[in-house]
Amino acid sequence: MAKPKASYKVLVTDYVWPSLDPERKVLSEIGAEIIETPDQSEATLAELARDVDAVMTCFAQVTKKVVEAAKKCVVISRYGVGVDNISVDTATEQGIPVTYVPDYCVDEVSDHVMALLLSWNRQIQFYDGVAKIGDWSGTTSPYPLMRLRGRTLGIVGLGRIGQVVAKKAQSFGLNIVAFDPYVTSEHAVSIGVQLLGLPELMASSDYITLHPPLNEDTTALINANMIGRMKEDAYIINCARGPIIDEQALYQALSSHSIGGAGLDVMQESSPPPGHPLFSLDNVQVTPHVAFLSQQSVLELEIRTAQATVDVLQGRMPEFLVNHEVLDHSRICLNPR
Repeated sequence: MAKPKASYKVLVTDYVWPSLDPERKVLSEIGAEIIETPDQSEATLAELARDVDAVMTCFAQVTKKVVEAAKKCVVISRYGVGVDNISVDTATEQGIPVTYVPDYCVDEVSDHVMALLLSWNRQIQFYDGVAKIGDWSGTTSPYPLMRLRGRTLGIVGLGRIGQVVAKKAQSFGLNIVAFDPYVTSEHAVSIGVQLLGLPELMASSDYITLHPPLNEDTTALINANMIGRMKEDAYIINCARGPIIDEQALYQALSSHSIGGAGLDVMQESSPPPGHPLFSLDNVQVTPHVAFLSQQSVLELEIRTAQATVDVLQGRMPEFLVNHEVLDHSRICLNPR
């Protein structure tokens, strides 16, 4: 059962916002103390995890070793949507519920996808450059401007974000096709989307945006074979997880102009070096993993992650639980909401 109001310890492995003040406010209501890590190495996290009641994590790797070291831990809470940085199987084996916040940045990510698509389609970067050097003579961009209405956007992964992207793109007159093995054709039709197999989607889309979770099935899902099916002027967007795309295959296609371009908010490496080959290409737009970002989304993420931690520590079912199978043997009894 949950402890009475007392000295809980909550390990925060990492964060990318100014402070943990919102989390402290929520956690203080149950007398919880935040422990911040000096670094995100496995050894440091495993050592600090030994004496905490909960772990809250953003991008740090909460590995099998870290989870197994957390002998007192009753919940691991993820700041965000994906949980590929957490050894969820180990947590389940150890009886530790894992929470996440899958819907905090739906507006921000879908807006970012549309921003990249529109920026590419209207060649904003190119025309910004020529305007600033005084060329107002009607210079034509190397990638022709195309009317959006009537063109096709392919969405890989028709979950929360994918569906909102579809709705926003439809307002521009785009036709929407999607690949998602977990979505019924009836549901797709109800939102004006045609389901296709992945090869057919890659071949028929003028723009492609990726929104599946990262797992064994989706790692390098967009490989050389799939990229090779794309139209010569097609543009691919990844605001999901970097490893979904085979970067070497993407580079080869972009550098040979086999496809039009790419907009990347995430890459295989979480912090790729400045000399990354893709950065040298003029048909690649890159943003540094900020698709989720707004003042509102970050504050919401901080508060809801902390609240999920509080809920489990107090024996309540969290709003979003990743590993439901843990309920039969979790370290703490969770009452339904």
